[in-house]
Amino acid sequence: MRGLDYKWIEALEAVVSSGSFERAAEALFISQSAVSQRIKQLEKFVAQPVLIREHPPKSTLIGKKLLGLFHRVQLLESELVPDLFSQDFERSVPISIATNADSLATWLLPALTNVMKSRRIELNLSVSSEARTLEKLKSGEVTGAISMESRSISGCQANYLGRVEYLCVASPDFADRYFSDGVTHQSLVMAPTVIYDQYDQQLAHFLEEHFDLLPENMMTHRVASSEAFVKLALAGVAFCLIPRFQIEQELLDASLVDVLPGVTSSYDIYWHHWQLESGLLSEISHAIIAYAQQLLPR
Repeated sequence: MRGLDYKWIEALEAVVSSGSFERAAEALFISQSAVSQRIKQLEKFVAQPVLIREHPPKSTLIGKKLLGLFHRVQLLESELVPDLFSQDFERSVPISIATNADSLATWLLPALTNVMKSRRIELNLSVSSEARTLEKLKSGEVTGAISMESRSISGCQANYLGRVEYLCVASPDFADRYFSDGVTHQSLVMAPTVIYDQYDQQLAHFLEEHFDLLPENMMTHRVASSEAFVKLALAGVAFCLIPRFQIEQELLDASLVDVLPGVTSSYDIYWHHWQLESGLLSEISHAIIAYAQQLLPR
């Protein structure tokens, strides 16, 4: 019986990454019909669809797992091939990481800077809420994930990175306008706020715990950008939950104020990655863990 042919998965990756069969054919230097045939052979081998044929094409769940396998094989080749041929040439290697927006906006890129300078990697950062990043590792879409979940999944391990502490902040003008008599259930109902997306439950948990209030009863903006939270707070148009270390300067110069001193929202974050790592993947894990543990309180 013929085994799995990685050229089939290469065709799948080319279609998904380029967004069309035509561009995939150009990238692989083969005909469009050859691309289609390779994907059909892959689907025949796994006895189920690997591609959702819409515009643009998307991989199915099994397709995502196959792409995850393909990326792992590429990583292993990147470490082995130079040794086999005794050459210094190093092909670029795609590295996919699932991260939350706050980590990306603050410490993750500085943590990876030295690795990006010293090794030929193509970084693909997938941004989701802290509670959903692990799903991408489970599906095989990424090689590592930053998550609130402490339990590791099969074949992976979880390293503790530290605790992220969020403050409820606003501009002085906003605080005077909405919270002149204090932050209460009634004043919060009138004050605009921000969440990341429909899956962001942090503000909901914070308000319910301290004020028995739900964001559905408030004017709530949805803005999928950690940096934009800071800008909205500085502009005086909303109060926000923002990591303390992200706004240290703004707190020092009083352009933002903590409207609930002593009241915080915090959670632990973990780096989830494959158990048996070596070479490049080990470097990346070490860089992330070391940098985060220096920056974040434990």
